[in-house]
Amino acid sequence: MEKTVSEAIAYRRSTRVYKDEVIDTNKVKQCLVNASLAPTSSNLQLWEFYHITDKDVLEKVAKACFSQSAAKTAQQLVVVVTRKDLWRQRAKANIAFLNKVYDKENLTEREAKRKKMAANYYKKLIPTVYADFFGVLGILKYIIFQIVGLFKPIYRQVRQSDMRIVAHKSAGLAAQNFMTSMAAIGYDTCPMEGSDTLRVKRILNLPRGAEINMIIGCGIRDEKGIYGPRFRVPFEDVYFEV
Repeated sequence: MEKTVSEAIAYRRSTRVYKDEVIDTNKVKQCLVNASLAPTSSNLQLWEFYHITDKDVLEKVAKACFSQSAAKTAQQLVVVVTRKDLWRQRAKANIAFLNKVYDKENLTEREAKRKKMAANYYKKLIPTVYADFFGVLGILKYIIFQIVGLFKPIYRQVRQSDMRIVAHKSAGLAAQNFMTSMAAIGYDTCPMEGSDTLRVKRILNLPRGAEINMIIGCGIRDEKGIYGPRFRVPFEDVYFEV
């Protein structure tokens, strides 16, 4: 029986050694479908998921992960990739979806207002925030927005580096959806940041605008792959009710 959300979160541990036991590719793929349902900034979905099952590719990527056991013993690997460079394409996809949803006669005033507001968001605001030219526009926008911010609340993270962070935050949310879904069906994972990302991009033939968010080892845990009891700093040290 599939675990509850709380049970799956409690079960999930970073597993660094996996059993030599086959896992169901289709089940892992379904967990990636769940990953794609994660919240994402402006619903732009600037992510891609590379599900590696081919043995030769697994070996190459594991080597690019410095042959750490979480990669070397994994039955499958998932590479979470950010695609900030696809913001125009994703914005157009959102506009097309809006046009389809509101493709009917006699829209109510509320529906017409919502459609216009959402369309303006993707046609005007998103380009304002994401458009850049070698970082120059981002700096200019940053200066202008900081000045405006002296007089009213305003979004301030508009530099190229800021938008990269936004894309990686969304990808991280998707990765967590994936790992929780895997835990729910009794599969184990280990998110890895330690890798030669340039080599991984070459192995997967990724374009220049793609960035590796993390690589996730997948399999069935070997008990020696859990390195010890879970440690967390006291909750009182990180919880603040305001």
